[in-house]
Amino acid sequence: MTKHHSRTLGNIAVAMIAAWLGSMALAQDQDSPPARKADAKTELRAAMRKLWEEHLAYTRNYIISAIAGLPDADAVAQRLMKNQDDIGAAVKTYYGSDAGTKLATLLRDHIKIAAEVVKAAKSGKKHDLEAEQKKWSENGKDIAAFLSAANPKWSKASLEEMLQKHLDLTSGEVVARLQKDWTADIKAYDAGHEHMLLFSDLLSDGIAAQFPDKFAP
Repeated sequence: MTKHHSRTLGNIAVAMIAAWLGSMALAQDQDSPPARKADAKTELRAAMRKLWEEHLAYTRNYIISAIAGLPDADAVAQRLMKNQDDIGAAVKTYYGSDAGTKLATLLRDHIKIAAEVVKAAKSGKKHDLEAEQKKWSENGKDIAAFLSAANPKWSKASLEEMLQKHLDLTSGEVVARLQKDWTADIKAYDAGHEHMLLFSDLLSDGIAAQFPDKFAP
């Protein structure tokens, strides 16, 4: 075979490879929009989990600081309040500005009452603690009612149950730390973390189900 023929065959092979790569790139480009669409639900779930994990983490940080009387308690409380505003802002995309603001207000109340629960538990005044825990539960019911009214995919009864469990597990952290039962404290936090992920996924799955056009492949 002559050098000329070798170069010709080589050029043909390169051209064939280039054409194949080009067709593959075109196919990928054509598939990209549906792929991005299919990922929308995954992205929503990840974003929602981040917000609710922050809720749990900064609540724990506040419990630790408030019980120990650390100087960062107020700063942690402010960051925790911002998290409630962030959660409210996240739902505005789907339910409007007023709904987002309303949810943020309910969640801010949730945190304010939580601070009073910690304070009452630390003081050892059982009557005050029971009163604040009752307010906490009522606030949880208000949140459940608001969310279930906004999205029929969210069961009011299920939301009430999940929110109450969140309160119970958080109270478990408070009690365990006051008793210096670090094993129980860690166990309560771990259980609360797992539960919060379930709650977060319930919310994101409900949004995806209510707005299928935004998440359909």
